[in-house]
Amino acid sequence: MTARPRTSLRAQLARPRPAPSGAAVGSRADTLVAMPANKSVVTAANQTNEPLADSATAPAIDPAGSPVARAQAGPEANPPINPAAETDVSSSAKVPARSVANSSVKSSARSATNLSAKVPARRGGNPVAKSTGPSPTQAKAWFAARGWKVFPFQRDVWQAAMAGQSGLLHASTGAGKTYAVWFAALQRAALHKRPRVGLKVLWLTPMRALAADTLRALQDSAADLLPAWQIEARTGDTGSAQRARQNKRLPDTLVTTPESLTLMLSKADAVAQFAQLDMVIIDEWHELMGNKRGVQTQLALARLRHWNPGLVVWGLSATLGNLAQAREALMPDGVAVEGHVAKDIVVDTLIPDHPSRFPWGGHLGLQMLPRVIDEIERHATTLVFTNTRSQAELWYQNMLDARPDWAGLIALHHGSLDKQVRDWVELGLKSGQLKAVICTSSLDLGVDFLPVERVLQIGSAKGIARLLQRAGRSGHAPGRVSRLTLVPTQSMELLEAAGARQAVAARDIEARPVPYKPLDVLVQHMVTIALGGGFRSAELLAEVRTAWSYRDLTEEEWQWALDFIARGGQTLAVYPEYRRVLPDDEGVYRVPDAAIGRRHRMGIGTIVSDSSLQVKYVSGGRLGSVEESFISRLKQGDHFLFAGRILEFVRLHEMTAYVRRATGTRGAVPRWQGGRMPMSSELAHAALEQLRLATIDGAETLGPEMQAIAPLLATQQKWSALPTPDTTVIETMHSREGRHLFMFPFAGRSVHVGLASLIAWRVARVTPVTFSIAVNDYGFELLAAQELDWTALLDVGHGAKAGLFGTDNLLEDVLASLNATELSQRRFREIARIAGLIFQGFPGQPKSARQLQASSALFFSVFRQHDAGNLLLTQAQREVLEQELELTRLRATLEELQARHISFHQTRRATPFGFALMVERFREKLSTEKLSDRVARMVRELEKAAGP
Repeated sequence: MTARPRTSLRAQLARPRPAPSGAAVGSRADTLVAMPANKSVVTAANQTNEPLADSATAPAIDPAGSPVARAQAGPEANPPINPAAETDVSSSAKVPARSVANSSVKSSARSATNLSAKVPARRGGNPVAKSTGPSPTQAKAWFAARGWKVFPFQRDVWQAAMAGQSGLLHASTGAGKTYAVWFAALQRAALHKRPRVGLKVLWLTPMRALAADTLRALQDSAADLLPAWQIEARTGDTGSAQRARQNKRLPDTLVTTPESLTLMLSKADAVAQFAQLDMVIIDEWHELMGNKRGVQTQLALARLRHWNPGLVVWGLSATLGNLAQAREALMPDGVAVEGHVAKDIVVDTLIPDHPSRFPWGGHLGLQMLPRVIDEIERHATTLVFTNTRSQAELWYQNMLDARPDWAGLIALHHGSLDKQVRDWVELGLKSGQLKAVICTSSLDLGVDFLPVERVLQIGSAKGIARLLQRAGRSGHAPGRVSRLTLVPTQSMELLEAAGARQAVAARDIEARPVPYKPLDVLVQHMVTIALGGGFRSAELLAEVRTAWSYRDLTEEEWQWALDFIARGGQTLAVYPEYRRVLPDDEGVYRVPDAAIGRRHRMGIGTIVSDSSLQVKYVSGGRLGSVEESFISRLKQGDHFLFAGRILEFVRLHEMTAYVRRATGTRGAVPRWQGGRMPMSSELAHAALEQLRLATIDGAETLGPEMQAIAPLLATQQKWSALPTPDTTVIETMHSREGRHLFMFPFAGRSVHVGLASLIAWRVARVTPVTFSIAVNDYGFELLAAQELDWTALLDVGHGAKAGLFGTDNLLEDVLASLNATELSQRRFREIARIAGLIFQGFPGQPKSARQLQASSALFFSVFRQHDAGNLLLTQAQREVLEQELELTRLRATLEELQARHISFHQTRRATPFGFALMVERFREKLSTEKLSDRVARMVRELEKAAGP
C-alpha cells in the first residue's frame, strides 16, 4: 500500500473548513458543575460582576502563515465578560517605537568588600501626582473602552500590590488572572516620581511556549497605558542579537523562564541588572511548586529579595488543593486572593455501546474512534488530549486513516515535535482553521485558543487537577462554559469517569507537595551565585533559609554542600575539576576558572530526561526528537511512527537519526519516559464511593457510567464482592499457572508496586516462596507456584491489625523488599546531573545515554563504597521512596487496610477485576498480537461462564 502524500501545515491551514455535520450518535453521561465563586481574603468580595459585551474578533492567518494583528478591541477572541483571561497573543507584535532614554544603569556589581549591600527598599505608598504608570481610574477606563469591567478580585490584587504586599492569586483557568497582576505592576509604576531605567517587572512562566503569548498580552495594554516601556521575552528561543542587547540593558518588563532567570543570576553584573526590579510575577505556580523547578524559583526569589527587600512577588495559580502551602512556598508573609468568578464546567462521558464485562487496557480505546470522530464533526475546533506521546501518535494516525478528507484540518502536538511544527499547530488553533489537534500535556497550560469549543480526554485523566486544567482549554474566558468529554479506553475507566465527575462537583482537588531540601538543586544554586559576584558562607546560608524548601536546612547540611563544591567532598578532593568554588582572601567564594563557569552555565536547570536524538530526513528537514533508548533498538530499514508519519530508519550518526518517508501503514511507536500516571488518591476515593453506592442501591440507580458497567459489577459481586471505602476485597484462585492472590486497595499503581513487593517479602520471611507480581491502579496480583494459607497469613477475621499490613519497620522492609539499590542508582543519575557531577556535553556534541549512565554509575559506586554518608545518596533514596514508591501514601494505605473489613473469596475463575490484573502480567511476556489473541480467548470463556 502506498503512503498517502501529506501537505505541509502551512498549506493545510489555508484549506477551507468543511461545515460541521449534525448531531453525534450514541448515549452520553454529562453533568454541569458550577464552580463556586470564592471570596477574596484581602477585601470583602461580596460584590457582583455585571455581564459585559463581546468585544473582539478572532485573528486570521495570512497566506505566509504569520500571525495577523488582532483588532484594536482587545487581545481576546470574543471575550464575553472580561479581558483578563489568559489572552490570545503572538510574540511578533511590537510595542510602539518610543523607548526610554539610552542611559545606562548606574548601580554597579557588589565588590568583594560590600557583598551585603542591598538596593533600598521601595514599599508601596500613595501615587505621586505625575505618575509614570496608569492610575486605577485610567485602568478602569481602559477596560471600559473595550466593553469590559473589572472583577472584584482584580481590584483586590491592585490594592494589595499598591500597598506593597505580595501574594498568591488563585482563580479558575480563564478567569482573568493575567490582567489582575499585570495592571497591578503598571499601577505600581505610578509610585515613582520619574521614569527609571532598567528592569522593573519580571514575569516567570514555566513554558517557553507561554512566553510568546504572555508577551503579546502585556504589550497590548502597555502600548496604550505605558508606551515608553520596553517589554521583551528571554528564553532558550531568544536570538543571540537580542540576548546581547539585553545583556547590556534589560527591558522594563521581561518574560522569561526559571532557567533563564538563573542564568542571568550567574552573571557578574546581576545585581546591577536587577537594581530597579519592583515586581516579580510567577505564572502557573501550581505547575512549578511541586517539582525542582519550583525549588529553583524559590532560590532565585531569595536572591532577588536579598538585593531588593521591598520586592513585590505575586504568584498565579489554578486547580490546586493545598493553597496555604502554595502561598507559603512563594512568600510566607504574603496574602491570598481567590477569584470571585463563577465558572461552569461540564464533565461528560462517551458511553461505549457494549462495555465489556472483562476489561483490559491493551487497545488504547481505538474502538471509540468512530464516536470521537462524530464529536469532532459537531464542533468547530476540538482538542483531543492523550496521556502519552505514543498514544497521541497512534490516535492521529488512525484518525487520519479513517478520515483522509481531514488531511490539513487535524494536527498532532507533543513536546518531542520540532518547535516550528508546534508553533504552526498553535497558530492554526488560534485562528480556528484547525478542526482538531491530538495532543498531550504540551497544551495543558496557559496558551489561549479561544476558538476551542470542546476538549476530549482519551482515557482517564488519573487526577482531578489535570482534568480541570484540560477542561479549561475550552471556554477559556470568563463567562464561558468549559466542557470536557471523557473517552474511556476500557470498562473500568467508566468507573473512574463517574468518580471524576463526583470529585469535580465536590471540588476535591489534589495537593501538590513542595520538595523538601533537595541538595542537588542547592549545590547548583551555590555555584551559580559564586559565578554571579560571589558569596560569603554565612550570608548565603541565611538567604537560602528564606526559601521555603530550605527553611530547616541545618548547619551540617550547609557545610557538607559547601565542602562538596569547594573540594569535591570526601572522595573527589584529589580531582581539580570538582573544586568549583574557592574562597578568596576576604572569605568570598568565587568560581576560580572560566572553563568551570562555562560548563556550569550549560548545565543550569533541573529538567532531566533520557538522552534524545534528533530525527531528520536524509534529504533535510527536522521532525523532532526521540529518546535514544528507542532508536538504539532499531535496525536499518525498520519502520516507526513519528510526527504523524510512517518513517524508515536509515542510519544513526552523531546523535541524529536519519530517516526517509516509508510506504505502508504499520510501524513501531516510540516510547518516552513517564508514560504511565498513577491514579490520584482523590480520584481513587471517589471511585470507591461509587462502588459503595452500587452495593447499596445497585449500579442501575446511579449515573450513566455506572449504569453502563452494571453487568460488569453484577458479575464481580456474583463471583466475589465489590471493594468499598470500608471493605478491601481479596481473592484467591488456582489455575494452570499457579496460585493467584488478587487484592484491590484502589491506591494507585505506584503504591501497589510497593505494597505488593512488601507483602511478598514479608510472606517470604515466613515461608520460602517466589512470586510474580502484576499491578494496576485498582489492585495487584501475587502469583506463586505453591499453595499458601492466605487466610492465616492475612489474619482474616481479625481486622489485619498487624502482620502483613503493619507499619512498624516500614522503611526497612520496603528497602529490603525492592531492589532499592537499582532504583536509587537510577534516581542518582538525575541528581548527579543537577548537582554538576556529570557534564552532558557541549552544544551540538551531547554525550550518549550510555556514556551518562556509565558516569553516574561510577560516581554512585564510588560514593557507596568510600563515602556512604554522601548526602546526595541519601537524597536519591528519599526521592525513590517518596516519588516512585510514594512511601507516605503507602503508609496511609496500610493504615486504611488495618481499619477496613477484609472480604476474602476463593474463586473458580478470574473475576472482572482480577482479569484486568492477569492481562497486565501477560503484557510483560507476550507480543501485542499474541496478547490480543489470548485475551480474546479468555474473554470468550469468561463471558460464557458469566451467562447472559
